[in-house]
Amino acid sequence: MASSAQVKVIGGGLAGCEAAWQLARRGVRVELHEMRPRRGTEAHQTDRLAELVCSNSFRSAELTTAIGLLKEEMRRLGSLVLEVAERHRVPAGGSLAVDREGFAADMTAAIEGEPLVEIVREEVERLPEGLSIVASGPLTSPALSESLRALFGKEYLYFYDAIAPIVTAESIDTSVAFRASRWGKGGDDYLNCPMDREQYLRFVADVLAADKVPTREFERCVHFEGCLPIEEMARRGPDTLAFGPLKPVGLSDPRTGRRPHAVVQLRQDDRDARLFNLVGFQTKMTYPEQRRVFRTIPGLERAEFVRLGSLHRNTFLESPEILHATLQTRARPDLLLAGQLIGVEGYLESTAMGWLAGVNAARIVEGRAPLVPPATTAIGSLVAYVTAPGRRDFQPVNANYGLFPDLAERVRRGAEKKRAHAERALGDLGPFRDEAVGPGRSAA
Repeated sequence: MASSAQVKVIGGGLAGCEAAWQLARRGVRVELHEMRPRRGTEAHQTDRLAELVCSNSFRSAELTTAIGLLKEEMRRLGSLVLEVAERHRVPAGGSLAVDREGFAADMTAAIEGEPLVEIVREEVERLPEGLSIVASGPLTSPALSESLRALFGKEYLYFYDAIAPIVTAESIDTSVAFRASRWGKGGDDYLNCPMDREQYLRFVADVLAADKVPTREFERCVHFEGCLPIEEMARRGPDTLAFGPLKPVGLSDPRTGRRPHAVVQLRQDDRDARLFNLVGFQTKMTYPEQRRVFRTIPGLERAEFVRLGSLHRNTFLESPEILHATLQTRARPDLLLAGQLIGVEGYLESTAMGWLAGVNAARIVEGRAPLVPPATTAIGSLVAYVTAPGRRDFQPVNANYGLFPDLAERVRRGAEKKRAHAERALGDLGPFRDEAVGPGRSAA
């Protein structure tokens, strides 16, 4: 029997689920294709939709950060992903972190309960005909990758993405690890393992000497700066980690009353605070070496690991040469792309691209012109980055204020300038939201 779907969405991750939800909210029938559990990936552990395979954090919620602004924009635009994330929030200082199990279960239930969305559990090996959105993510299957390559005539670029180690709360020595957030923001939401200089230098030496998982021949490693493995950072100099993920600024060890030389932070990973992940600890160390080296961290000597860290191949397209600003492909206007596949990095950034692809596919069904968000907004600045042709050395990017157009008036650097960007963005978002969602209409 032929499908009655008006749009096919490939990929049941954050971007694909957001796209399918926005289409259904606008009365469009959707076929959402997810290959798990028929075909697994190197990173996923379940068959749930929108599974978070890396960190459980959606990062800062403050408007002085571009990702905080993007959260506010997505809230106003009616993002399902953000709504569910906020329902499953766990303590994380000034950041939005979630109970990943509860989040994925709720997302799956929401999509399964939407009558206009049919979930098809099978691998899509070639690009479908007709109006479609491909949001297959960084672990796109080889067969679909070949189909994309055949259409665009472009080679993929590769880099590694990170999965953080997770330890049980009861195995952390809280006589050593202390609760605090940097500068006291958000309460005592993090556990902090302090190191003096001698402990830190010994840890760096252990990281450098540890056995690593070899890079496979077909994987060309282009490290994204936001996901550098700790051993790669350590190779840049003995103090690099102390100015990176192990920076001690804004923290004071209550046992000494002084700032430690370095600090390993652990962030709550589930609602019941039974699991904590090691913040920024992406690595290619072998599993036995991770257990050995990480147990040298003060407070983690008896750490029980429920998941160890890894780096996996993350695939993305050279989108500036492929996409219009509507996320339609130049080769096929009825084919839209979204999510990490197009070179945005981060959970909410991927979600935002899924939102736009879903809205624009619905407008195409309705016979209306697709939309381009204002470049002055967080979502629009990301779209501009991944679709501006002629960009050299294209690399994945997180939301950041460096992508925004200059302000009309000169504003001093720092928080004041970021607030000015946020105010302009939210002002410019209003008319765009009215067009995308409808004036007076509920965004949800």
